[in-house]
Amino acid sequence: MATIFEHFSEEKNAMIDPCDTTGRVDGFPKVCITTFSEGMIETFVRNNPVKIIANLYSANGAVPVYEVGYGEEKMGLFLSRVGAPACAAGLEEVVAMGAEAIVQFGCCGILNESLADGRIIIPSSAVRDEGTSYHYLPGSEEIFADVLSVDLAEKCMRRHGIPYVTGKVWTTDAIYRETRELVEERKRQGCIAVEMEGSASMAVARFRKIPLIQFFYGADSLDGDSWEIRDLTDYGISHGDRYMAIALECGIAFAGSLCTFS
Repeated sequence: MATIFEHFSEEKNAMIDPCDTTGRVDGFPKVCITTFSEGMIETFVRNNPVKIIANLYSANGAVPVYEVGYGEEKMGLFLSRVGAPACAAGLEEVVAMGAEAIVQFGCCGILNESLADGRIIIPSSAVRDEGTSYHYLPGSEEIFADVLSVDLAEKCMRRHGIPYVTGKVWTTDAIYRETRELVEERKRQGCIAVEMEGSASMAVARFRKIPLIQFFYGADSLDGDSWEIRDLTDYGISHGDRYMAIALECGIAFAGSLCTFS
């Protein structure tokens, strides 16, 4: 049986394209911010003037897409669902609505304490240990982030004095199958963090030809003899204002540089 891992379809048009289910929205923001923490978005929406400009629909219910103001820019803000397939579908639909650049951020597990602990993690590449990306790009061990987007993110961190590290991450579909053997193998490959959507998001962005800035913040740690849960149950909410501010600053940087990516 030929699987998608071995046989990539070069056909650009699918039976169901995003534009078949999602209409273009007039005046939709060119830059959108997305994160995986519902609590973080709810807090931001509660404390800032926003308006709902669209919704993402699934059997899980409706996810609002908000318009937010930051500086002199209007940007979109929406919740990405956890897991590569659901996250990719949301990105597809937001692009179909009119987004031209995405800033995506969320929590991750630390695989290298000495490099990543206490720092924002900007992925330079991701090991493709999920299935979604293989429907967008031919098979390969890893996918590399867009160089211009990484450079923009790094400049943003330096401009605001934010400690960061750039490195390889491990994207996996199965959080309860991160075995000790796999963790050690990924660490030997140079992965400094593990998460669930990075490589798929990079693949969607490349396929749709839109720039994507990603960054992660450490929650739990798998770099010791046993798993340390740390702040995982909080999902970054206690530092949500900081992470959201970083994302918005990256969005401002995108807004001023979109012509570079065209």
